[in-house]
Amino acid sequence: MKPFTLLYFILSVVLYFVALPLLVYLSFKQKYRESIPSRFFLFNNPRFKKDNGIWFHVCSLGEASALKPLLEFLGNQDIKITTITHTGHSEAKRYDAEVRYLPYEMFIPLWAKKQKILIVLEAEFWFMLFSVLRAKGTRVILLNARISEKSAKKYLQFAWFYKKLLSNVEIIYAQSEADKNRFLALGAKNIEVMGNIKLAGKIAKTKEYKKPEVELIVAGSTHDGEEESVLKSFVEYRKQSDAKLAVVPRHPERFEAVYELMKKYADKNSLTLSRFSQDREFKTDLILIDAMGELNNIYAISDIAILGGAFKEDVGGHNPLEPAHFGCKIITGKHFFHQKELFKYVHHVQYVESDEIHKALVKCRELPPSMVEEKIDLKPVIERIIK
Repeated sequence: MKPFTLLYFILSVVLYFVALPLLVYLSFKQKYRESIPSRFFLFNNPRFKKDNGIWFHVCSLGEASALKPLLEFLGNQDIKITTITHTGHSEAKRYDAEVRYLPYEMFIPLWAKKQKILIVLEAEFWFMLFSVLRAKGTRVILLNARISEKSAKKYLQFAWFYKKLLSNVEIIYAQSEADKNRFLALGAKNIEVMGNIKLAGKIAKTKEYKKPEVELIVAGSTHDGEEESVLKSFVEYRKQSDAKLAVVPRHPERFEAVYELMKKYADKNSLTLSRFSQDREFKTDLILIDAMGELNNIYAISDIAILGGAFKEDVGGHNPLEPAHFGCKIITGKHFFHQKELFKYVHHVQYVESDEIHKALVKCRELPPSMVEEKIDLKPVIERIIK
């Protein structure tokens, strides 16, 4: 182990023991009940069974979903996938692959087996993962790589560190020219601009639901604080239009809290309310979508999509390709910095503040449906992976 890598490893051990009480506490929370024991205590998280396979590392649900077209090209290859979040892990389990949680960095040297290649998606920059796998003889590729404008300033303060980290990488497939320039500023080499691989994904619904006879608005992938703004706007909009609102929280652990908030608005404004898990007929004015994997099915019968994650400064937005594919008129916030590359390809989107949602709903009457105009070619990546 190189001197700097050894020093980094020792620091990771020290930080682990400092954070141990917090990790134990968080492991009892529903959101982390599976991921923290797996990542930080290796509970039910064994090493991969074989070496010399193709290892993809992703963070969460969106990146795990983006793997689908790649895995279809790779066919019967020996695929391994690691994730960080529970939702990403659940999505990855849909594939014919060995799926694990990525352990905390101090476990990597003994846990990680040599593989033919490691493909890391987006902004998952783990020093021990890169350096240990490279030392074991594994090729490392960054795919769909991005560095947001916001993050770039922080990374540049530690450019020497990221230069060391990125020296382990064979090639970086960046999402945009801006991302390429940010990687160059950090000392990276061999960078190609490819676009976002999510453009290559097939978007489809899995179930058919009957579209309501009135206008259906869906608030998709919402976060804490966003539902309140949507509900306020919807109540105002209902004074001018007979419409229904379906709310799809991003995280399932928030279903109960969102239902209580919706109940408050329903009672106060004489609106009817239902839970999707109990009634899938869309008969009520407000519907909480309290089931996973239904968002595309709801987009398919919706007229307007209020896309969450961009009305607050800390999330960075969510994927607009899905509602655009189904012809929804998209309204979203202005803080979509993690999705800038995707929004470049989506037309007829309204970007508003949370207190402007009502005006945007009214303006939808004048606008055509949102649409996506571009695709990308994955063949150069596939050729490099299997060479």
